[in-house]
Amino acid sequence: MINKSEKVGFKIPKNLDNRGRQIIIVFTMIITTVALISAPISIASAQSLGNEKKTLRIGYFPNITHAQAVIGLNDGDFQKVLGDNVTVETVKFNAGPSAIESLLADRIDATYIGPNPAINGYLLTDGKDLRVISGASSGGASFVVRNDSGIETVNDLGRKKFASPQLGNTQDVALRKYLIDNGYNTIENGGNVTVLPIANADILTAFLKKEIDGAWVPEPWATRLVQEAGGKVLVDEKSLWPDGKFVTANLIVRTDYLEKNPDVIKKLLEAHVDETLKINNDTAAAAKEFNTQLKKLTGQEISENVLDKAFSNLELTYDPLKLTLFKSANDAYDLGFIEKGKDRPNLSGIYDTTLLNEVLAEKGLQSIDDTGVISNATNSTSSGEAIADIVS
Repeated sequence: MINKSEKVGFKIPKNLDNRGRQIIIVFTMIITTVALISAPISIASAQSLGNEKKTLRIGYFPNITHAQAVIGLNDGDFQKVLGDNVTVETVKFNAGPSAIESLLADRIDATYIGPNPAINGYLLTDGKDLRVISGASSGGASFVVRNDSGIETVNDLGRKKFASPQLGNTQDVALRKYLIDNGYNTIENGGNVTVLPIANADILTAFLKKEIDGAWVPEPWATRLVQEAGGKVLVDEKSLWPDGKFVTANLIVRTDYLEKNPDVIKKLLEAHVDETLKINNDTAAAAKEFNTQLKKLTGQEISENVLDKAFSNLELTYDPLKLTLFKSANDAYDLGFIEKGKDRPNLSGIYDTTLLNEVLAEKGLQSIDDTGVISNATNSTSSGEAIADIVS
């Protein structure tokens, strides 16, 4: 027969009297009972920690270049992937600087954004506070001029007036760099070309009123200037880049949020990749869904003809096209939008595609290599070398 003391793993000394033996048995039983009661509590605590509610505050623009966000954040696709334990809060922006300001002020955790605002935010914080974790779109920007402007070739740009969406933004840098590369300069720099920063919607109005001769704008505004305002494309920006690829929008995240919530960011990237693939698999259906969500967000929609053409001019991608961002940074530096008197911007730490590559591997998709190009993609090496040449 096994006595009670042996059941709990103790041997009672033989030299103890009955009272001593009883005290040890009772004490041991108390300890065992407490342990048994505490165990479920500890397990429950661990389980509740795994089910901890988290919040992801994410920004985006109601633009076609942020189509994954416009569609996926508003039709429930992102929430399905992120799960019930992540509360998604969205914030809409109309300009990159305001999105960066909100990110750095801890009012949002991640945002879709153009390359130049991302560069400025990274440099402003000495590379500490944000990371680019994925690409979002490539292409979809053009230099459109009025049919009656007298502009037929690049030789006709002198004494003309052009617009860009915002001083120092991605299209503004592209326009100013194009002018310089072709022998022109702006009036403030001793030349004879005027460049005005005007909001996209106001550019369309100014174009119709013949107050400007042309504009360098993203989609769908480029197509709208052609179809609604009698413009023509002088330069499709794709023609200026190797393989016609250049970054138009990225997905960025606050560094501290990334470090504390890698599980949430990985789920966000999974949702982003899924939405990118879904859109590219059926762009016609995606265009309709984009319009549906755009009308909910802004009260307006884009005509079917404009939207279809705009989607065809744009590539939605998770490829960050890293080297093209470096080229944009160098151009911004040369134009004085990044503080002079310092070395050229060092962006070596701006990317963190670790989680993106984990997501891609799990889906059987090609990873992003150290140059920000999809590994094993056709001509990826040659295009990478070509961009490296124009960056250096």
